[in-house]
Amino acid sequence: MEKSARYWIETLGLAEHPEGGRFAPAYRSPEIVRKGSLPRRFPGDRPVVSSIFYLLEKGQFSAFHRIKSVEIWNFCAGGPLDLHVLEPDGNLIEKKLGEDPEEDRLFQAVVEPGCWFAAEISGGADYSLVSCTVVPGFDYQDFELAARDRLVELYPQHREIIGRLTRS
Repeated sequence: MEKSARYWIETLGLAEHPEGGRFAPAYRSPEIVRKGSLPRRFPGDRPVVSSIFYLLEKGQFSAFHRIKSVEIWNFCAGGPLDLHVLEPDGNLIEKKLGEDPEEDRLFQAVVEPGCWFAAEISGGADYSLVSCTVVPGFDYQDFELAARDRLVELYPQHREIIGRLTRS
């Protein structure tokens, strides 16, 4: 029997996320990578790896944002999810997560550091549950939520999707 969004929210203890949707930490490595061993874009030490569960319900979206680490998205349950990735050169790539390879849906997608990205449910599903793994581990110092006007200024050719998947 298919589980509901409410089931996952309660079972995983998902709370509201600043970019939209709900999340809960899944793992945070106790091992640390020191600043001197990281690329210069990191202002301090970071855990080796961290991960969260992330859920979107019908009508919700993950607003365009970027982080300084690699983020690996893995499909877990529910309906398919579209991940929209804006590369620094302005190329927009759609990565499709889900469990149907015949529909070009994959279980895993990678977002490279510094790319703006947003996500939304595809095909009218009630929810989509994924896990997101960040290497080196996530720190809010490395998170930037996109300002709509600034992102449109950088990528005017993507005005429609930026307007739809930003909050301000």
